[in-house]
Amino acid sequence: MDSQLGLIEQSFNTRYSLWVREALEEFPDNFTITDPSISGHPIVFASPGFLKMSGYSKQEVIGQNGRMFQGPRTNRRSVMEIREAIREERTIQINLLNYRKDGTPFWMLFHMSPVFGKEDGRVIHFVAVQAPILRKSRGRNLENLCEDGYGMGDMVYGSCRREVCSDSLVELGRVLALKEISDSDCRELEIEEPCEASELEKRRAAAAFNNILSVLTHYSELTGKLVCEKRCSLPRAGCLSSSLNISLGRIKQSFVLTDPHLPDMPIVYASDAFLKLTGYAQHEVLGHNCRFLSGVDTDCSTQYRIKESIQSEKACTVRILNYRKDKSSFWNLLHISPVRNASGKIAYYVSVQIEEGCPNQDRHGLSPEMKQLSAVGAVKIAVRSLSMGAGPSKS
Repeated sequence: MDSQLGLIEQSFNTRYSLWVREALEEFPDNFTITDPSISGHPIVFASPGFLKMSGYSKQEVIGQNGRMFQGPRTNRRSVMEIREAIREERTIQINLLNYRKDGTPFWMLFHMSPVFGKEDGRVIHFVAVQAPILRKSRGRNLENLCEDGYGMGDMVYGSCRREVCSDSLVELGRVLALKEISDSDCRELEIEEPCEASELEKRRAAAAFNNILSVLTHYSELTGKLVCEKRCSLPRAGCLSSSLNISLGRIKQSFVLTDPHLPDMPIVYASDAFLKLTGYAQHEVLGHNCRFLSGVDTDCSTQYRIKESIQSEKACTVRILNYRKDKSSFWNLLHISPVRNASGKIAYYVSVQIEEGCPNQDRHGLSPEMKQLSAVGAVKIAVRSLSMGAGPSKS
């Protein structure tokens, strides 16, 4: 968790100046900001308004995925539409039933838009404005039950103000009972009936996003790493789509993805388990060739075998001496395999690492070889399923 919190800090600190959080906290709107490049697509910022609305503290929300606010009556189709928008890296506005910390459900307008890096064209963050939908008052038919023409609220209020006799107390009890039934029905309807946001609420949510984007743009200018609302350039070679990042983040094994179409075949994705194994931070790994793990006692012939297998586009398994960031060595049971896209062409190479002699490595009853093959299979599925959409397009 500490390593993820470090990535969350970097998510803002490397892109925006230090004052961005204070500026965002001034907004009255309810919104969150998530980073698809971090494993689990976590929330990296939550506005004070959102925290108040949801009932959670900042510590309970930061680092969590937005699905923590879903519940038993959240529409699964709506959730799938949001996932599809993330995969396609586009804006979506949808009515959604979510849940507060105390378990109470509420309808909201969910407006989510991507924020792109101007230089490399990749999605930096997703901003999600979450505005509660104001429902029209119900129970007008019950008001007509009042014989003197007052509304229910007027009758209760008037009865409380003036001196009441026993007959009026009976009538007051009847009205209060009807009001309680009406309130209960309204609460049920709020859950059962789909709640539609008005055009005004939709415009306000879009305006809130534009205001947030203005702040992010301003504070990104101060660091020279500009963000924008629309993709200003095609994603740079080696930049993974946000949807592929999210899919790979679900694979809880040590592995890296390298791009053979770029000079020196650099690492374009490194799993959390790999970072934990080697002691490196993500920004210290991405863009480098896997050779940086080698050291003075690494066998050159083993490195040559790896190079030959890549040139022949075949998988290979080796035992190689590697080094962590702190210079300590470990024997790496390394499996390397080509990963093909939906058209059958090699898009990446995946390298799965298992530390020899690591305790508890067999607690699931799988051999190292089976673990490596399962990781490779999961990576291949992620790449192939996304390469026809928002995934990499290699020619």
